[in-house]
Amino acid sequence: MKKSNLLRTFAVILIFTPLAALAQNAELQKVLAEMDEASAKFQSAQADFVWDQYTAVVQSHDYQKGTIAFRRLGNTTEMVAHIKTENDQPSPKDVLYKGGELDYYQPSLKQETILNAGANVERYLTLGFGGSGKDLAAHWNITYQGTEKIADVDTAKLDLTPKQPGNNEFTHITVWVDAKQAISLKQQVFQASGDWRTAVYSNIRLNSVPPSAFVLQLAPGTQRVRK
Repeated sequence: MKKSNLLRTFAVILIFTPLAALAQNAELQKVLAEMDEASAKFQSAQADFVWDQYTAVVQSHDYQKGTIAFRRLGNTTEMVAHIKTENDQPSPKDVLYKGGELDYYQPSLKQETILNAGANVERYLTLGFGGSGKDLAAHWNITYQGTEKIADVDTAKLDLTPKQPGNNEFTHITVWVDAKQAISLKQQVFQASGDWRTAVYSNIRLNSVPPSAFVLQLAPGTQRVRK
């Protein structure tokens, strides 16, 4: 290639690369603004889920299916998940996040394990349902990766890395967001080991979850273990 042609090629790259970055940033700001507007109206949500945990060292997938619900209570978020099957076998378990604690209930063992969840749990919970664009931008470095249709919904694909340093178990998280409702239809968490976890949500219903959904129904004689 002649020198003049090379110069023209480099000139085109220098001109259009900043323009592309500006366009991506404009789309990202639009998505975040839509999330802000939808988040202000969010009260609760419930959905069906499929969780796929991939373990790289043995190249295996573990699938869990069930239902999940979220609700906003003041400035906090509560979550309850009812796991019904694991790898298509009945495997009932309940997970409740409430008041800064994580409860893990195994009906078959009649055991409830309670953990102090720490300060960072809610920033992960609101990645899925009800989180605002402002909160997202405050805690994460966001890369806009375009749009993708999931279950006939046009979603914004956002790749997130945490702003706060620390011993994070993951390298980055990708979310597919329906910004107009402040919900994500899909999430994928990537770990340095090569493992990853995907969550896909369907049959989503907004603002109809009763408060009673966020109370675990324990069988008589259940043992409570606090760690």
